[in-house]
Amino acid sequence: MKEGIKGNPKINYDKGSDTLYIFLKGGAEEEFIELADGISMELNKDKEILGIEILNASKVFEPLLKGKIKSEEVYAH
Repeated sequence: MKEGIKGNPKINYDKGSDTLYIFLKGGAEEEFIELADGISMELNKDKEILGIEILNASKVFEPLLKGKIKSEEVYAH
């Protein structure tokens, strides 16, 4: 991968599918790498990171957020 993450990533959470997507760069996806079960990184033809998709996001982040933030606050944004 050529460069690190630059700029402000855009984040989209779909409550219905419980999927969190972090958009880092526009473009066509050429391939993806599964980082862990349900977590993948999408790359373009130059191997630059386009985004990161997290399936079952509420379960992935629950241990990190437990007691720190109420789930209603997370879903409100």
